[in-house]
Amino acid sequence: QVQLVESGGGLVQPGGSLRLSCAYSGFTLDYYAIGWFRQAPGKEREGVSCINSSDGRTYYADSVKGRFTMSRDNAKNTVYLQMNSLKPEDTGVYYCARGGPHGWLLLHSDYDAWGQGTQVTVSS
Repeated sequence: QVQLVESGGGLVQPGGSLRLSCAYSGFTLDYYAIGWFRQAPGKEREGVSCINSSDGRTYYADSVKGRFTMSRDNAKNTVYLQMNSLKPEDTGVYYCARGGPHGWLLLHSDYDAWGQGTQVTVSS
């Protein structure tokens, strides 16, 4: 069974940092991308970042570029999202998901498996 589990969320002050983890199982990352999405209350889910398994390249939404960084540890079947210089507008539930060849576009249609989400709150 395909499974993705997020962890690492919490409460942080503006300008602070958090690192989110996404542990995956039931598939090999070689043939998929892993993306991060987030959703604030009453708003639609938006794409944040993606790592492409074929070449290891990463992609970021303009809103987080220069502040967030994705990485992976293949031995642990885990990908990470390092979030620095956090802003209140970064608040939301963060989800990791499995994507296909066009996952870098960060569109819902390119992702077919999702984790349960982890809450990130940025507030003074």
